[in-house]
Amino acid sequence: MSEAPVGVFDSGIGGLTVVRAIMRALPAEPIVYVGDTARVPWGPKGPDTVRRYAVQIADWLVGQGVKAIVIACNTATAHAIDAVRAAVPPTVPVIGVIEPGARAAVAATRDRHVGVIGTAGTVASGAYERAIGALAPDVAVHARACPLFVPLVEEGWTDHPATRLVARTYLDGLRDSGVDTLVLGCTHYPLLADVIADVVGPRVTLVDSGAETAAALARALDERGLRRDPSAPPPEHRFVATDAPEAFLRVGQRFLAGALRGVEVVHFA
Repeated sequence: MSEAPVGVFDSGIGGLTVVRAIMRALPAEPIVYVGDTARVPWGPKGPDTVRRYAVQIADWLVGQGVKAIVIACNTATAHAIDAVRAAVPPTVPVIGVIEPGARAAVAATRDRHVGVIGTAGTVASGAYERAIGALAPDVAVHARACPLFVPLVEEGWTDHPATRLVARTYLDGLRDSGVDTLVLGCTHYPLLADVIADVVGPRVTLVDSGAETAAALARALDERGLRRDPSAPPPEHRFVATDAPEAFLRVGQRFLAGALRGVEVVHFA
């Protein structure tokens, strides 16, 4: 099983930010990534729908022989991680992005005021408030839904005047609330990190949970003896979209460069 790939999925291309972190931390591991571009965004959808989508994709990944699954989507982690864990074999660890992001935020905050931005579904779930509260009850959490960020990223408008206007509209109030740390609570949002940093200012630390999630994956693989031999030949990765593979390839190459050379298409009912 150590030679088996790691499965990663998200509602679209945003989870490639987590893939990038995994490639840096675990360069020997092959990855099968699924971006559900046919049904993006998941953030506005109800919890039952998100659970159905997540379990469908997790089942497909298990069929591809993955040894672990990373839910590289905050909305799916908030609503579906328990359902995914129940649906896959117990030998396949399932790692989400919320707990690692919460740990990083608690470690980074100086004034004990943390902002969280995410999709409507993630913010409504209260998942970050619970995760941060469990780690540090004294930390105040200020959450804000930013639903337009995902379609802007999917459109490739990562540095566009319209994106900057939307960012100011969403974030001015959050910045003024006194947060010193801001969790990018959607895996699409690191692609807007420069714009977000310009709006909130230099005193606010941005937290991207990708590196923490990669570290959690490494621990899970080591605990089960599943890490691939670092001296093995370079891994082969697979990238799968459920629609518009050309757009997926075009945007994805901006931050995975040569690692993303082709995109398969799989359809889910």
